[in-house]
Amino acid sequence: MALIVQKYGGSSVSNPDRIKNVAARIVETKKEGNEVIAVVSALGKTTDELIALTKEITENASEREMDALLSTGEQISSALLTMAIHSLGEKAISLTGSQVGIYTDSAHRKARILDISSDKLKEELGKGNIIIVAGFQGIDENGNITTLGRGGSDTTAVALASAMKADVCEIYTDVDGVFAADPRVVKGAEKIDRVSYDEMLELASLGAKVLQLRAVEFGKKYGVKIHVRSSFVKDEGTLITEEIGDMEDPVVVGVTSDTDEAKITIVEVIDKPGIASKVFGALAESNVNVDVIVQNVSEQGKTDISFTLKRDELARADEVIKNVVGGVGSSGIKCDDEIAKVSIVGVGMKSHPGVAALMFKTLADAGINIEMISTSEIKISCIIERKHAKKAVQVLHEVFKPGKNKVLKNEKNS
Repeated sequence: MALIVQKYGGSSVSNPDRIKNVAARIVETKKEGNEVIAVVSALGKTTDELIALTKEITENASEREMDALLSTGEQISSALLTMAIHSLGEKAISLTGSQVGIYTDSAHRKARILDISSDKLKEELGKGNIIIVAGFQGIDENGNITTLGRGGSDTTAVALASAMKADVCEIYTDVDGVFAADPRVVKGAEKIDRVSYDEMLELASLGAKVLQLRAVEFGKKYGVKIHVRSSFVKDEGTLITEEIGDMEDPVVVGVTSDTDEAKITIVEVIDKPGIASKVFGALAESNVNVDVIVQNVSEQGKTDISFTLKRDELARADEVIKNVVGGVGSSGIKCDDEIAKVSIVGVGMKSHPGVAALMFKTLADAGINIEMISTSEIKISCIIERKHAKKAVQVLHEVFKPGKNKVLKNEKNS
């Protein structure tokens, strides 16, 4: 008997008919001889609606109360889905994050899972129950409800699969799997059949919204086999596993863009040891995640420091930096929330020179200026103006043909 953890996103349970469809799918999995734990997100746009409702009350809601509010969306969908399974004649029980024993730190709105108790889950499986878990939530050491950030139900599912040593964690969504580029942006973008944890980590961190980054981190750390597939068809999706060496790996497996980016530049900072530590230490203490960092060449003992971050953290980061500007001798701060990050990803880049040069040439030929650059062994990211994000993805997809290319255009005649 296999243990299968399934996760269903908000679009998969957005109305009663879709809830019934998910219930039928879960029951079918159970009748095939499997034990099933299903994690569910809030119905449709419920989370967005709750956030909008909050803003009608106050612009300064406490993070603790936001978690208490937002966690209710998943509790509604888990209870309704359990009722739908009951109507099909199967035993099932819904559990909140705290009832399961999902323990997190106290970073409200983006808490991290510290531990999961498997006792309750094993007890309910032993009773023959299908278990429906409210995703996206946990509980801290003080008994406060916490939430795991956007897409947190993915992390709930993979973490549960790890804790329970499940055979597979199936992530059901409204798309057929992980695509080489956003099919809404690039016509004809193809589904990737298999992708490594490292590639998926980069894709998730760079704007591919099909799977939360921390879910992939859990998968890689604990070796959880993740299968991303559609809620509406029974076709195979994308399997995320360990990297398997292949001399014919595509150079680029995916092209992504992230338009939810902003940039801060601290102007004319005194160039001496300890300045970067003060700046980024203050940001870390305020739980602001920084992405790309560039420090310009020093001139006359001063330099500019630029970094990117998520746009919704810009106001908080601006306040933090204002408090340290005097202490680092800066002449001011510049903020820009009209940027985007466009990236190419692929393990095949490790053994193919010229990838960066071709990317930069492609963007230049399209009239797109690069403001900042970040690289790793398997990805290259460029910060550009947001208005060019769609065009950038399209031209890069055309040149690199992600998922298919074995050699680069400028290597064919070498």
